[in-house]
Amino acid sequence: MCIQNRSFVVYKEVFTCNPFQENTYLLWDDAGNGIIFDPGCHNYEERKTITDFIGSKNIQLKYCLNTHAHIDHVLGVHYIKEHFKVPFALHPKDLPLLNDATNRAAVYGFPAFQAVEVDRFLEDDEILEIGEMKLKVLFVPGHAPGHVAFYLEDQGWLLDGDVLFRRSIGRTDFPMCNHADLVNSIQNQLYVLPEETEVFPGHGGSTTIGIEKIQNPFVRA
Repeated sequence: MCIQNRSFVVYKEVFTCNPFQENTYLLWDDAGNGIIFDPGCHNYEERKTITDFIGSKNIQLKYCLNTHAHIDHVLGVHYIKEHFKVPFALHPKDLPLLNDATNRAAVYGFPAFQAVEVDRFLEDDEILEIGEMKLKVLFVPGHAPGHVAFYLEDQGWLLDGDVLFRRSIGRTDFPMCNHADLVNSIQNQLYVLPEETEVFPGHGGSTTIGIEKIQNPFVRA
C-alpha cells in the first residue's frame, strides 16, 4: 500500500510473525527512509523475509518503534536493532514489561529470545519526524501501562498495537492491564480522530475509526 500526499509518497508493508500472528509494520517514504514497528520476527525465516524486503526496496531503516513491550511484539527487536544499527524507542511506563520479557519468553517457549535496552523514550503527544513522515505519539494505556499508538495525520493512518481491533479491543486480563484505562484510551484518544482514519492493529486486519465507533461491540462512541 502507498499513500501520496503533497509531493511525497509513504508506503506500508505488514509482516505477520510468530505463533501469536502479530503484525509487524514497515513504513518508508519515497526517499527510502524507513521505520519498523513492533518487530515480532522470532526465527530465521521471518527475519530473513523482512531483511530481504528492506534490501529489495533499498530502504534505509532509521528507527524501531514499539507500541508496547508484550513478548509477541518484542521478539525481533534485538535482531532489528543490531542488524540495522537503529535506535529502539518505547514509552517509559512499559519498561516493567520489557524487563520481564525474558521471563515471558521462557514461559511461552522462545528460548532464543535476547533482551534489549531502550535507546530513546517516547513522550506523550510528541511529533516524530522521520524523513517525510510525521508521527504523533498517542498515549493509550490499558492493554499495557505504557502503550502508545502512532498517528500519521497526513496519511490518515493509525498504528495502534493492541488497543483497538476490527470489532474487538485489546485484552485486559494480563498483569499491569486496566480495562477502564483501555476504554478511556479508545474513547478519548482514538474515537476523536477523523472517522476515515485507517486503523492498523497488532493482530488481524485493518478497520477504520468510523466503523468501530458504530460496530465495535465492546466500546461504542
